[in-house]
Amino acid sequence: MAANPFDRALRRRRHERARAGFAAADFLHAAMAGELRARVADVARDFADVLDLGGPVPIWPGSVRCALAPEPGGVVADEDRLPFADASFDLVVACGSLATVNDLPGTLVQVRRVLRPDGLFVGALIGGMSLVELRSALIGAEAAITGGAAARLAPMVEASAAAGLLQRAGLAMPVADVERITVRYAGLGRLIDDLSAMGARSVLASRAPLRRDVLAAAASRFAEAADPDGRTAVTVEILHLAGWAPAPDQPKPLTPGSAKASLKDVLERKI
Repeated sequence: MAANPFDRALRRRRHERARAGFAAADFLHAAMAGELRARVADVARDFADVLDLGGPVPIWPGSVRCALAPEPGGVVADEDRLPFADASFDLVVACGSLATVNDLPGTLVQVRRVLRPDGLFVGALIGGMSLVELRSALIGAEAAITGGAAARLAPMVEASAAAGLLQRAGLAMPVADVERITVRYAGLGRLIDDLSAMGARSVLASRAPLRRDVLAAAASRFAEAADPDGRTAVTVEILHLAGWAPAPDQPKPLTPGSAKASLKDVLERKI
């Protein structure tokens, strides 16, 4: 794989194209955003200067917005190349933006740099156990037809490594916990449509075209795994991260699972 696993330009184009119709497939992003806001609300302090880092749409009114593609009032930059001065923010929030960053450890170091002492970082991203059903269908179909399987889906952060990444970036009291949800689809095409609408299709720098016969075979495998009602369960793992910029007197760390946002409503139409 290339030194930079993700194509920066393609990543920008996917985000820009998805923006217009994003509301039709924003259920995962809305769930992550609600969780982030709930966790920050549990911290007994005010955050005056906030950086809303990446993601397809803003989640924090009144913040400085850093986005991959141009948007009103936003700063365009990749998450691992932040164009802000040291100690500029009290809070950095990152909703759904870090799973396809070329240099995630470097991004977290950048986050640490732009935080003021005792500033807070909270983030949510799709984790390594997501879409295992899609991976299985694609790999199985391609191996059966061509005798091999190309990399089709992005490498993802494992939950077991997340807290260590925060700590190595210099963030104090790192917290990383995982939430797994199930979304059910009537067919592989519907899942791929949602991924496109989310701007979440593969942005791998090294990628091969997906043959039509392989895609058809993958759709058949996906359908074979369906429940009696014809819908196939798809796993989505969400990693929740938090860490503080070091300071002499630190607040208490966030409690895993303390969020009050419910996934039931946002996923109602998918289940």
